[in-house]
Amino acid sequence: MRLAFQTWFRLTRGLTLGARAMVRDGEGRILLVRHTYVPGWAFPGGGVERGETAEEALAHELKDEAGVILTARPRLFALYANNASFPGDHVAFYLVEPGDWERIDWKPNREIAEARFFPPDALPDDLTPGTARRIAEVLGDSPPAAEW
Repeated sequence: MRLAFQTWFRLTRGLTLGARAMVRDGEGRILLVRHTYVPGWAFPGGGVERGETAEEALAHELKDEAGVILTARPRLFALYANNASFPGDHVAFYLVEPGDWERIDWKPNREIAEARFFPPDALPDDLTPGTARRIAEVLGDSPPAAEW
């Protein structure tokens, strides 16, 4: 199914853009989601649709995937090419800090099996590779890369 969506997007768009965020709570924990259709834990986010900004896309993805409502503008950390997974794709990666969001009641759904906060020193073993690299970059363990 994922391949079918990628093929459709490739045929209808020359370039694609996604928006993801590292949301941290007051204890410094990091919000991660586990999708129902791919393995591993990742940052919440999704595709930017025609006619919306990356921040608008991020806001509705955070709400849909984890019940997070932005109360302030997120800070753009970096823009990455995602050519290894999908040629022509780019990811705008944002930071959402404590005090810049609130959480509403949220329940798992057909897309997201789980959304949880993890301490940086107790992250799940099955992080997606891009998520693991971004965490290292944000925490200062490595410089930002050009590729997701």
